[in-house]
Amino acid sequence: MLSIIICTYNREKYIYNLLQSLALNSFPTELYEIILINNNCTDKTEEECTQFKQDYPQVNFRYFIEQEQGLSQARNRGIKEAEGDILIYVDDDALVNKEYLSTYYELFKSDKQVFAAGGPIIPHYETKPPKWLSYFTKELLTGYLYQGNKIEKFKRRYPGGGNAAYKKEVFDKTGLFNVGLGRKGNNLVGAEEKDIFVRMTALGMAFYYVPNAILYHIIPETKLTDEYFNRLTFSIGCSERIRTLRISKISYFKRLLSELIKWMASIVLFIGFCLKFQPQKGAKLLLFRWNVTKGLLSP
Repeated sequence: MLSIIICTYNREKYIYNLLQSLALNSFPTELYEIILINNNCTDKTEEECTQFKQDYPQVNFRYFIEQEQGLSQARNRGIKEAEGDILIYVDDDALVNKEYLSTYYELFKSDKQVFAAGGPIIPHYETKPPKWLSYFTKELLTGYLYQGNKIEKFKRRYPGGGNAAYKKEVFDKTGLFNVGLGRKGNNLVGAEEKDIFVRMTALGMAFYYVPNAILYHIIPETKLTDEYFNRLTFSIGCSERIRTLRISKISYFKRLLSELIKWMASIVLFIGFCLKFQPQKGAKLLLFRWNVTKGLLSP
């Protein structure tokens, strides 16, 4: 059985539509449950969920409140409450396609060597994207992920945390999500899902890209502001510092070394954008790198 886990914090605007997109999937309701973890919402999330339960009584919808603040805490509560053997984490500000559940179900059913998987993440903008947005910053701000139309192993990257499925047994072997990582309220520290995939890689557990499990990530205007960009990119550096130091000081110093390499690549890209008369895109990449570096070196 599939357990779809939605961890939410103050997303009353989007949560009903997400739940509805899952309920409208072309997949038998007896083969899945939806688990919603309310991480101390102060808006009308509970009312929206109650309305959904009334509108779709055929769906096995289970609602919990996790009082310990933090996305990792909420993710771990979802693992604890899940009755399925496949856990699917879905962002609370998104929609999914009608083949979403059946795609994951068939993948895990057909190949026992698949321990985790992730599908495309396609941004849906509520306003016009800014001119400085490039492929690289789009991936950063929206979680954009697309690797073609074939099922294949992830190699250099990982599934997006908001569109990822795992065998439940994975967490018996890797441990749970690191509560020192992950967003807490409006704090933007992340990398808790990357941390799991790094542990999986160390254990030789394969995870796959599956093109037909599509998540449409809704991007409001607030996520395209300079203030949000600076907060997010600084938090990425902080997240990497926390994650790597948790492993070892050597891992942290290796991450610092890789930051130097990333700086060189960013400068090359900046020059390339300038030659294309798109300096604003290149400048944003350098600002991204600067903020990440500050986060990495922050106390």
